[in-house]
Amino acid sequence: MTDESLKEYTMEEVAKHTSEKDCWLIIGNMNNGGPKVYDITSYLDDHPGGAEVMLDVSGQDGDEFFEDIGHSNDAREELKKYLIGTLKVDEATLARNLELAKRKQEGAGGSGQMMVLLIAILALIIGYYKTQM
Repeated sequence: MTDESLKEYTMEEVAKHTSEKDCWLIIGNMNNGGPKVYDITSYLDDHPGGAEVMLDVSGQDGDEFFEDIGHSNDAREELKKYLIGTLKVDEATLARNLELAKRKQEGAGGSGQMMVLLIAILALIIGYYKTQM
């Protein structure tokens, strides 16, 4: 099923599905194909972390939580079975999300530069210390 053939859901529609008998969540962001809606009701009892962790983010955007856990490729493949649609995002939200994704990427790049700088300073300190002995 392609993204074009998937139904679009609003955040308000997704928010109505928060029980063990009807559990939806949103996974995905602008860096990995956009937010998608999953009906995980039938998977709750099979989830290795238990149903409760999934119910905690039901009816919401659980992408950050999903990514922070560090799910395996197998888990990502399993998730695809429950895909029912995409999240309808208005232009303002889309622009805001793109800006946040851009800032996050830029911030990640800066931390690498900072690490190189710290290593260089540490090398200078060690070099100075060795010459003084």
